Amino acid sequence: MDYMHTVAISTQTAGRYAGESSPWLPALNCLVRGSSSGASPTKTPGHYTIIDLRTCSGLRWVGRVVQDVWTSKDRFLPPRGATNAVSMSAAIKQYISTKYDQHPDMFKKDLETIDHIRTNAVNSLEAHVSGIQKLTLYAAQLVWISGKFPIDIGVEFAWYPALGFNTQRPESQNNLRFELANILYNLAALYTQLAVSLNRSTSDGLKAACNYFCQAAGVIAHLKDTVITDLRTTPPEDMDTMTLESIQQLLLAQAQECFWSKAVKDGLKDALIAKLAAKVCDLYDQAADYGTKSDIISTEWIHHMTAKHHHFAAAAQYRASRDCLDKQKYGEEVARLRDSLVCVNEALKESRWINKIVLGDLQALKARVADDLKRAEKDNDIIYLIPVPPKSELKTLDRAGMATARIPQEVSDPYSALGENGAFGQPLFARLVPYAVHVAVSIYDERKERLVNTSIIDELEGLTQKLRDLLQSLNLPGSLQALEKPLGLPPSLSTHAEEIRQQDGLHKLRRSMHEISKLKTNDAAMYQEGVGLLKTEAEDDGKARLKHGTDRWNRQPSKEAAKHLYAKVTEIDGYLKSAGSSDDLVKNKLKECEGTIEILGSSARELELYVPNSKRATLTPAVERAVDGLRSALSDVTKLEHRRKRRIQEVREKVKYDDINSAILAETARFERDYPMQKIEPAQFEDLFDERLTRYDEEKQMVSQESEFQSILTSRIQEANAAFTTARRGDSSTKEREQALQRLENAYFKYKEIVSNLNTGRKFYNDLANIVTRFTDDCRTFAYQRRVEAGQMENDLSYALSNLSLNIQDQKERHNLRTHYAPHHQQPPPQPPPSSQQQQQHKPSPAAEPLAAPAPIRAPQPEPGIWDPTQGIKFGGAPPAPPSSIPQHGQPNNANVHHPAYPNANPRSGGQWDVSRGVRFG
Repeated sequence: MDYMHTVAISTQTAGRYAGESSPWLPALNCLVRGSSSGASPTKTPGHYTIIDLRTCSGLRWVGRVVQDVWTSKDRFLPPRGATNAVSMSAAIKQYISTKYDQHPDMFKKDLETIDHIRTNAVNSLEAHVSGIQKLTLYAAQLVWISGKFPIDIGVEFAWYPALGFNTQRPESQNNLRFELANILYNLAALYTQLAVSLNRSTSDGLKAACNYFCQAAGVIAHLKDTVITDLRTTPPEDMDTMTLESIQQLLLAQAQECFWSKAVKDGLKDALIAKLAAKVCDLYDQAADYGTKSDIISTEWIHHMTAKHHHFAAAAQYRASRDCLDKQKYGEEVARLRDSLVCVNEALKESRWINKIVLGDLQALKARVADDLKRAEKDNDIIYLIPVPPKSELKTLDRAGMATARIPQEVSDPYSALGENGAFGQPLFARLVPYAVHVAVSIYDERKERLVNTSIIDELEGLTQKLRDLLQSLNLPGSLQALEKPLGLPPSLSTHAEEIRQQDGLHKLRRSMHEISKLKTNDAAMYQEGVGLLKTEAEDDGKARLKHGTDRWNRQPSKEAAKHLYAKVTEIDGYLKSAGSSDDLVKNKLKECEGTIEILGSSARELELYVPNSKRATLTPAVERAVDGLRSALSDVTKLEHRRKRRIQEVREKVKYDDINSAILAETARFERDYPMQKIEPAQFEDLFDERLTRYDEEKQMVSQESEFQSILTSRIQEANAAFTTARRGDSSTKEREQALQRLENAYFKYKEIVSNLNTGRKFYNDLANIVTRFTDDCRTFAYQRRVEAGQMENDLSYALSNLSLNIQDQKERHNLRTHYAPHHQQPPPQPPPSSQQQQQHKPSPAAEPLAAPAPIRAPQPEPGIWDPTQGIKFGGAPPAPPSSIPQHGQPNNANVHHPAYPNANPRSGGQWDVSRGVRFG
């Protein structure tokens, strides 16, 4: 029989113990009120247990609260407490404003909803079925929005641990997965609270309790295998693998125990009940084994699981003995009853750690086993005379495992509960484009720009530059213009000069260079600020490491904790150095042609004075033919340049209107429909990127055609210029004019080149400003988080020192448990068959006996004059008792020593401390 006893206690009384603002007050109300079903709890006089909710049922919980009544034979998980001062809506709104193109006001209702459902979830601490939907709804929405936002969205989620020594100090992480882990843990805790609150005197109550325990185990398994592995940060200390594994096996053991109870209640065959009990025994054994490997599960809890392990080992052997009686295997019946009695005695050795219901069940079982053993031995000795086999020859009992970890569908497949037909309704921020989609769009735009600029525009401009270099080397078109127009300015030169004058020529270049220099200075200053933050944080971390030592100050060094930031330092430094070299190159270009550009941008009168006139030359038929051929080739060059400018502009327009958003959104919808559990990642759009970039294959082919055409045109120009030079051989009348015109022509193209270089530099520094701003912001955030973490570690170290005595004592007991528990799994060596005389007086040999459950062993008294931490500090008074003194009623000799196994030990009477006598150790 399972009971949930309650006593009347007011909320004010609970508040005086736990604090009026304690996050556990709703849970206290739940414990005070008892069953959530509304049925009045059964109350048995005398079955009251003093509960310290800090160590409730062997698990450490926040607050030393009330004298409550807890006599259930099963254990429930205490929930984790959260601070309500967290506003997810504010952080999400800020993130949408800075990272997305959509306005946050579009999601006003969703922002209000996310705060509402979180408040409902974190306050669902009462054992009521309505809390299941509140927790699963919030968990499903957390999984959904994890695909919309990065996990470090900017909210510091603070949760109080439920287990361990630091339950009064919250742990904070800027991590959506951390929030999800805590919510799922509380869901498992709620399932266990519902299970223990049921009336299991009926079959329906047993079925419901078993279902709740199995679902709780499933949630813990999902938490351990899926959520914690994807946490990307260090998991909380009470969510390590060993702790969660121990909890999972314990919950399965309690679920299997419900099957066993129902089988007993329904009067099923003893053989089947024995198989069920044997599986319960195994599960409690595994829970205790994992518990000893955990630093969080307390020794009291391990003692409880060990007692239950022996209890069901005894129950399994007892039921097997009854089956042997039905099958007339009288010798085996005696052997199994003897082993059952040994097991129940081992369980009773843990009587100080178990509650009265379990203790009563064990005593009742012992009485029944003892009676049956007495009857069986008498019948076998007088009537049947069947040899009693030793335990080593007994067949191992089969197992019937009925309890399995069942993950609720809302937890394993949260997307199935979201949507128009889902139980939880529409997902929040559904109209917000997923974060991965924005990243994918950025990746495509970057690849598109790189493809077009590198493979198309840069190639065309490179071909044009090669052609200009060829013309400059041939002194074209200056030589032809000087011959055709010996007086005044050629029309093309007048057009170039007018263009420069309208653009304010040289002054424009100088202003642009000054603006770029300011951008560079700002970028460098922002970059140095980020570097300084990292340097200061690293120095502070190094000082703390020297102060506390690497063993206690065990967080990652700065360069390991922020590898991406330190890599960014090197990357941005390389950008700045490369840009500085490019700036110097542009300055040298301007310096070389600065005077000529200034003349080209002057008035027409000054320009005519700069270009000398020449005599009109007499053109022979050969010269005229050469001039016509050269003029035709140069005309083709002009047409080629105009065509390329037009095509470059067309390609840029095509890039401008190449919007992949709709295609990516359609592909995202297909992914979410076909693979609802798969997280959207930018890598999933690679095929779409490749297909989309094929749009520019025509332009890439055009570049190849332009290169072939230019090769032909280059040959024509070289042939025509050779003929022109041959025809004019010996004529130097236009040489000075040719050189002046050519210098101006070259200056014009150099001006256009410098303008292009300056525009590229301005765009580079503007883009770099965004990069260094994000870098500095990340450095500022990292430094702040590390500073908060360092403060938390400083407080934890101070807190640990204040609890040093308690920690030492717990570690000693845990070490003893691990040492004594390890041989429990060793197979006992086989024993030879006993003689007939031994069969008459057979008693279980030590090798055949199951290993006794480990009991806490008080540390031996230290030698005089040597202080031991477990002995505390003794102030004056009478001298210590001699070593031969025997403790009374199982208490230690020194009643002034604090020991967790004797919480009610009274302090030594008398012996008032005298300051003049100092402090005595040992």
